Amino acid sequence: MGADEVPLDDKAKRMRDLLSSFYSPDPSMSSNSTGITSSKYATLEDINSSSFDPDQYMNILVYKSNLEGLLQRHVEMAAEIKNLDTDLQMLVYENYNKFISATDTIKRMKSNISGMETNMEQLLDKIMSVQSRSDNVNTSLFDKREHIEKLHRTCNLLRKVQFIYDLPDRLGKCIKSEAYADAVRFYIGAMPIFKAYGDSSFKDCKQASEEAMANVIKNLQGKLFSDSESIQVRAEAAVLLKQLNFPVDNLKAKLLEKLEQSITNIQLSPEEINNASGDLSPSASAHKAGIHEFVEAVRALLVIFPDSEKQLVKLAQDLISKNFLIAEQYVKTRILPTDLLSVIRVSWNDVLLIDEVLPEAALSNHSLEAANVVVTSYVKSAFSHLLQDISDSILQVLKKDGAEQYTLEFVFDSSTKSVLQGGMNVLLDFRKILDDDSGILVRLRELFVDLVQEGFQDFFRQLEDQFVLFSGRNNSSAIQVHGLAEGATSEKAFAGLVLVLAQLSAFIEQAVIPKITEEIAASFSGGSIRGYESGPAFVPGEICRNFRSAGEKFLHLYINMRTQRISLILKKRFTTPNWVKHKEPREVHMFVDFFLQELEVVLKEVKQILPQGIRKHRRTDSNGSSVSSRSNPLREEKLGRSNTQRARSQLLETHLAKLFKQKVEIFTKVEYTQESVVTTIVKFCLKSIQEFVRLQTFNRSGFQQVQLDIQFLRTPVREIVEDEAAVDFLLDEVIVATAERCLDPIPLEPPILDKLIQAKLAKTKEQNTTAS
Repeated sequence: MGADEVPLDDKAKRMRDLLSSFYSPDPSMSSNSTGITSSKYATLEDINSSSFDPDQYMNILVYKSNLEGLLQRHVEMAAEIKNLDTDLQMLVYENYNKFISATDTIKRMKSNISGMETNMEQLLDKIMSVQSRSDNVNTSLFDKREHIEKLHRTCNLLRKVQFIYDLPDRLGKCIKSEAYADAVRFYIGAMPIFKAYGDSSFKDCKQASEEAMANVIKNLQGKLFSDSESIQVRAEAAVLLKQLNFPVDNLKAKLLEKLEQSITNIQLSPEEINNASGDLSPSASAHKAGIHEFVEAVRALLVIFPDSEKQLVKLAQDLISKNFLIAEQYVKTRILPTDLLSVIRVSWNDVLLIDEVLPEAALSNHSLEAANVVVTSYVKSAFSHLLQDISDSILQVLKKDGAEQYTLEFVFDSSTKSVLQGGMNVLLDFRKILDDDSGILVRLRELFVDLVQEGFQDFFRQLEDQFVLFSGRNNSSAIQVHGLAEGATSEKAFAGLVLVLAQLSAFIEQAVIPKITEEIAASFSGGSIRGYESGPAFVPGEICRNFRSAGEKFLHLYINMRTQRISLILKKRFTTPNWVKHKEPREVHMFVDFFLQELEVVLKEVKQILPQGIRKHRRTDSNGSSVSSRSNPLREEKLGRSNTQRARSQLLETHLAKLFKQKVEIFTKVEYTQESVVTTIVKFCLKSIQEFVRLQTFNRSGFQQVQLDIQFLRTPVREIVEDEAAVDFLLDEVIVATAERCLDPIPLEPPILDKLIQAKLAKTKEQNTTAS
């Protein structure tokens, strides 16, 4: 922009000054406003200034601008003058129309006002005429009006006098109809007259009224202290007595005492709790009526005795606390989730009703703590009953159904259902409570999630402890707790119980914990108030490890129990006879039958509980009933030598050579399979026989008897074990140990051995046929 160009603000300012000078009738105003503006913006070059000097402006312009600038400024000023003329012309046109319209309006107003003065004069004449006639009427009726007003006052006075004379009769009628509120209202209304004229004109009426009111006060006192009257009636009586200025200092204590006594009648009872879900039941209706009566009594006492607020707060809190305490005892029994919800809902409705009239009691927060205790008690009770059901299912193995013992299979199936289905049912019940939209339960939702998770963690710990208690040798405490007689416990039933516990522990680890964990993660996760530092409430990994360890202990305990029982038979067999003087073997000894019978019992038990496994190390002998591969070279060595000492030395050398030549893993990890458990028991029993043999000294016949018994055991034992190689090895170990303790270890000839074994087989078959 050139130095001679006029800014846009200068143009706008000049336009405002022109409009102001056009509309302002006082040039001083325009000059004043212009002066105010020019005082801030005016310069020598301001063409719109009131102190503008054209000559000086031209001198400055010529001095600052060249010829081309002067021509440009001339063109700009010509254009601005033309624009200003146009704007001024438009303003004149627009305001001319407004001036025309205003002129027309003024003409119409002038024509309309011309007849108004005549009408106003006529109206004033009429008003004056009406006022004159009204004054005449008032003057003529003044005396009569004064007389009427005097008669009216006299009538009112007579009516009051008549009311005073009729008051004793009115009070008597009120007493008969027990309308004591009306009696008090009538008497209070007559009190001003009695005070003024009670000692003169209305002395008799006052005396009769006071006698009637004495009866009223007596009856009100009777109602106030009557046990048969409701608290509302007693409160109304207290209000009426206060209106009569009767001393009521002891009334508050009496009413509070009656209200406290009434709390006992409106507390939740077991019958009301059981019928809490039925709004139409008599117990529920009675409780509602009692609560409403209590609320109305509190409202009335607050009006009568405002200073009784603290006592009423304590009474309300005691009522709610006792109701929740009764509910806490109720939820310890076996109840449904709907029963809990009904009880909480009834108690919460009571809280809301009392809160409306007594908000100072803060029953919402007070009941929240109490409801927390009730819900916690319910969760603990639910897990306690679940633990009881599982224990009852397990201990069925110690019971009898009539004359028959419960089978292990039945007990195990019942126990697995109790654990898995029982746990899922408890979760389903908890889910119903979690989904409830009751106001108090919504506030306890996060805490309830923690209770469920912690409850399951503690429940599985308690269940493991219960299993350990049941598996103890002295389990009399567990039996007494569950109502069983100690005499019903036998060695066989107790061993079956331990086997059930072992497999049930494995089932809990593999099936129950994953399912429970899945459901908890789906429905009871998040919202924890424990805090990150406390860690998760439910730790399935820890529970799985505990039950895995417990199951292995129970399985080993079962094996030990069965092994110990069989070992007693074996110990008696090998410690009773005098092996040095033993006679020549005639048949397989009876202890073999006992041994096989015990193994059959074990096999029957494990088949009911444990799954089948994979049999390994199967071996077949082409020699039929001959001795094993370890005994064949042994016998050949013995038949070729007559010197006993040299035969024993050769036997030892052969035994050591076999140990280094054939490495057989005897004791491996016990699996949860039928074959693994039976094989382990057989191995322990054979090792026990080996140890018993090493404590004895045998003659030739004794050695041959042991050889016969062990050889007979070889075939039936092979059929029930999974590791035939290890069992063969242990059987051979028994024969070798016997030979080591034998004075003359000469084995039986194979034909004789086969003959005796066949005879035993035939005898066994005949006995089985006869028994069947």
